[in-house]
Amino acid sequence: MASHSALEVYKEMVLLYLEEGRRQVNSRCVDMEPWQIIGATVITTLGAVWIKGFVFQQESLPSRIKKLCFRLIRKIPFVGANIQSQLNKALVDMSASLCTLKEGMSYTKQLPSKGLSQSQVLDKIREYETLNDVQWEKGCVSGAVYWGDKSLTNLLVKVYGDFAWSNPLHPDIFPGVRKMEAEVVRMACTLFHGGPNSCGTVTSGGTESILMACKAYRDMAYERGVKYPEILAPVSVHAAFDKAAHYFGMKLVHVALDKNTMQVDVKAMKRAINKNTAMLVCSTPQFPHGIMDPVEEVAKLAVRYNVPMHVDACLGGFLIVFMAKAGYPLSPFDFRVKGVTSISADTHKYGYAPKGSSVILYSDTKYRHYQYFVAPDWQGGIYASPSVAGSRPGGIIAACWATMMHMGEDGYVNATKKIISTARRIQKEVNKIKGVFVFGEPEVSVVAIGSNDFDIFRLSNALTTKGWNLNTLQYPSSIHICCTVLHTQSGVADRFIRDVKEQVAIIMKNPKEKTTGMGAIYGMAQSIPDRSMVTEISRGFLDCLYSTEVAKSNTSHMNGNGKAH
Repeated sequence: MASHSALEVYKEMVLLYLEEGRRQVNSRCVDMEPWQIIGATVITTLGAVWIKGFVFQQESLPSRIKKLCFRLIRKIPFVGANIQSQLNKALVDMSASLCTLKEGMSYTKQLPSKGLSQSQVLDKIREYETLNDVQWEKGCVSGAVYWGDKSLTNLLVKVYGDFAWSNPLHPDIFPGVRKMEAEVVRMACTLFHGGPNSCGTVTSGGTESILMACKAYRDMAYERGVKYPEILAPVSVHAAFDKAAHYFGMKLVHVALDKNTMQVDVKAMKRAINKNTAMLVCSTPQFPHGIMDPVEEVAKLAVRYNVPMHVDACLGGFLIVFMAKAGYPLSPFDFRVKGVTSISADTHKYGYAPKGSSVILYSDTKYRHYQYFVAPDWQGGIYASPSVAGSRPGGIIAACWATMMHMGEDGYVNATKKIISTARRIQKEVNKIKGVFVFGEPEVSVVAIGSNDFDIFRLSNALTTKGWNLNTLQYPSSIHICCTVLHTQSGVADRFIRDVKEQVAIIMKNPKEKTTGMGAIYGMAQSIPDRSMVTEISRGFLDCLYSTEVAKSNTSHMNGNGKAH
């Protein structure tokens, strides 16, 4: 009874305020003509709509204001000219380092008037092979080539040759390729503990696999009335998710990492979930530091808020599925976890298939349907394709199938055991070295190294002079080695550990020395507040890859330990 009386009092108060508001509005409009009231209403409404559209865009207002300020600064004559001069110099240096040919070489810029014989073409190929100075076969490169076994290569070349002209776009003409693709997907689903309704497709690589999952979940979000779908992912997630957001008109919301574990902060992810969230993402492992995100915890959020969840296992997918049998058990990360609806995994990495093959898997066929593209009214007939490409290389699918069949479970388990044991040994030994540390507790194949005492890019420079080709990372500055079968060769891990110890010891004699060479460029790139300049340099880098102008050779000084190399 008392609560009822209280509600009546509040009701009376609200009515009094409404009445007072009505009286105030009427008193202010008493001297206005109807057209003025209508005009003011229209202008106010349009203004409110414009302000809402200006403030609430996919890119935040502070970010847009920041970009505008930098654009205005670059229009100041002296400042703009100086910045452009520095950018041009960087691009010239980049072109010289990327596009330098050996003495006597030139670019072919038009078709030969008469076709070359097969032996002449092969001679040309051997000439081009001499441009490669990095000896990846010796295990001095991080990632990139995951095996390169000669007998496996011979098998792949033979299989690809047999299916070089095939195209799964025409399953009636190439039924064998259709069967092989279906079997590759089914074998992958089985490895990731998919149920009877699990499914997927073969794609051209990890980026396309990720794009397809994002496209599927975007369309699902559209269907339920979401206008601005958001991808909720760790800040460490692969850049392919940035590309997906850019291509598909989505917004990528980055979630911070726990600074100690380098895993995604689950509490922060929970706070970021809203009505626009189209998907949650975890990496197993993530590329920068090789850390496994807490899939089970994030999956609980996916179930609770009824949001699809994607597990990006592009890098280590074909390691983690064999780690338990190799003696390195992991927490559940696949379709065994309720809430996980899709997984991307690259067969062309630790699946050891040739480049250009990956799989995107779904827990149920209903998700894959949103990935498909169908044009039912095309004059050329009903057009339907499972992924981005129309025509696809059947030879790559056949070679992927052949690799999986040839490796078998025993082959994958043995390779996994060697790689993980090598990575764990490197992690253990690097952690003992004074002056550097390993990020988090990497469980798979990547070991990321940082330092609180000196610029880690000096170590990158020093190891480069020792023949190592490592990955340089930013935010925070670090370098990593991604272990492959090549690093399990006798003596490779020992040499890496020894070189790191020796170079760190030298650097620690003068830890504050300024970094030069490529290390300085990496350090500078992440410190530039105007990210459009970094974008401009990156576009210049891509332009250099297609240059057919002979660049002048350029030698730049790099310091790792204070000596010129």
